[in-house]
Amino acid sequence: MEKTIRTILVGADHRGWQMKEDLKRSLSEWGYLVFDVGTRAYEGEDDYPDIAYAAALKVVQENSQGILICGSGVGMAVVANKVPGIRAALCASPEQAAAARHDDDANVLVLAADFLTAAQARRIAKVWLETEFVPKEKYVRRLRKITLIEKQNLSKNFEAQRNNSKIKSQNSKVQFKS
Repeated sequence: MEKTIRTILVGADHRGWQMKEDLKRSLSEWGYLVFDVGTRAYEGEDDYPDIAYAAALKVVQENSQGILICGSGVGMAVVANKVPGIRAALCASPEQAAAARHDDDANVLVLAADFLTAAQARRIAKVWLETEFVPKEKYVRRLRKITLIEKQNLSKNFEAQRNNSKIKSQNSKVQFKS
C-alpha cells in the first residue's frame, strides 16, 4: 500500500524565521512535503500580514493545512482568520493544539516564537498534525455556524474590501487597489 504524503504550508516573519526553519526539518523527517510561503531568509523588514495572507489563501485553495509563526502569534492568527474558510488557532501547549483540531477542525496552527522553545513548538505541531477532527454533532453544528457567519459577513464584503481598499504598502507583496 502506498503511503500518502501530506503537504503542509509554513510561513513566518523575521521573528519566527528561525523556528520555522527548525520546524521544516522536523516536518520533513515526519514525512511531510513542506511548502514554504516565506519569509525564505531572515529579513528584518518583512511584514507578517503578507505572509499570513498568502499562506491562508493557499490553505483554502488547496484544502490543506498550514503552520504560521511570528513573535507573539497574534498577528498571524488575526490576519489568517480574515480569510473565509480559515480556522487559525494560536496554540501554546500540546493540549490546546489537540483541542483545536479535535473540536474546532483548525486548519492553521499559529505559534509564538517569542514564547516557545523550538522543542515546544515541535511538540505542539506534532500533536496538532496527528490529531483528527472528531465530527460530533455539536462540533459540526458550531462549524456550520462559523461558515454561516463567514457567508453573511466576510464573504459578501471580501471582494468589495479587496477591490475598494485604500490600503497600500510600499514593501508589501499584497497590494490592494484603490
